[in-house]
Amino acid sequence: MRRVVVTGLGAVTPYGNGIEPFWEGISAGRSAVGRLTSVRSEGLTSKVAAECTNFEPVPALGAKLARRLDRSTQLAVVAAKGAWTDAGIDGHVDRDSTGVVFATGIGGIQSLLWSQRVMEEKGADKISPFTIPRLMPNAAAGHIAMELGVRGPNFCPVTACAASNHAIGLGWQSIRVGESDAMIVGGTESGLTELTIAAFGQMAALSTKYNDRPSEASRPFDAGRDGLVIGEGAGAMILEERDAALARGARVYAEIIGFGQSADAFHITAPSEDGAGAALALERALRSAGVNADDVGYINAHGTGTPAGDVSETKAIRSVFGDHADSLAISSTKSMTGHLFGAAGAVEAIATILALRHSLLPPTINQSTRDPECDLDYVPNEARKASVEIGLSNGFGFGGHNAVVAFRREAEGSSM
Repeated sequence: MRRVVVTGLGAVTPYGNGIEPFWEGISAGRSAVGRLTSVRSEGLTSKVAAECTNFEPVPALGAKLARRLDRSTQLAVVAAKGAWTDAGIDGHVDRDSTGVVFATGIGGIQSLLWSQRVMEEKGADKISPFTIPRLMPNAAAGHIAMELGVRGPNFCPVTACAASNHAIGLGWQSIRVGESDAMIVGGTESGLTELTIAAFGQMAALSTKYNDRPSEASRPFDAGRDGLVIGEGAGAMILEERDAALARGARVYAEIIGFGQSADAFHITAPSEDGAGAALALERALRSAGVNADDVGYINAHGTGTPAGDVSETKAIRSVFGDHADSLAISSTKSMTGHLFGAAGAVEAIATILALRHSLLPPTINQSTRDPECDLDYVPNEARKASVEIGLSNGFGFGGHNAVVAFRREAEGSSM
């Protein structure tokens, strides 16, 4: 099996466009959650969100392309092109053996709802012919391939909040077995609509207690947590076969060494109470990486801030890591970015990679009251200097989908 490294990173997050503002924000422990502004909040129980308020699609994509893309695809294309440029890979790979696995959880729901309103108000003959290409979940993967001219494997996992963890794992597997030489992987989401927020609210999944204090609303593992905060964004990375990347002098951020996946087979939205499904994914990630539990020094947790989910994840980590769980540093960057759904795993994998690379673990902010059922080290409130060799990134989604990616710090290459 061939070894796979990460050579390029790109992101659009609530902190801004690019990796630098994202890393600066999470390493400083700064919340990107604010009052909901992109849709009307009247009648909604949750009035906070982590929005990409600085994202302007036309300057980034051109007016013609921007008009043809749903916002989720706009975010994806910009993030992927950023990762491609960051990797310096153009001209160094065979585009026939370079592919895309780009995920989403909801897809082009903004375009779907907008088109429905147009039909109701103006009639069916006013519907844009770009409606289906805008709303289909695989649009991002297709457009990334077209924009970068890559003709290798192309796929779109749609596994809720585990989707971009699956995208990274599938891209890793494709290179390992020789199906491709390079892959563009990641995830995107822009589901900030009145319908989406209302529907999650009806599930009692959203934070509602902190509408007047938005920066405090996302508080994974804290006893005062009352639900997740919706965010939007996209994360992308370039994966390459390691020997080829080093031969061309590429900067290497990290090596992907393992991937594990499982199903809860328990409930369509609730996690298994004992964390058994998540534990299986963690165990399989360690097994595929060929490392012991004690070798892991950091976990970027799924950590959504829901009462049941955080307890289930804590139990899963304790089940797999035993006594070593008390020595693990664990953080949920969702405390700062909100929950990016299908983009969460990609953005959090980038956070994991940068944490290993810079020997600085981002915090879980809003830790004020300890929950006795969440009794691990969640790197509370402030980033921590720590030299870590191996880190995991967890992704657990509605439907009982679980996916975990394992990374090893790579010594080659200059710092970011």
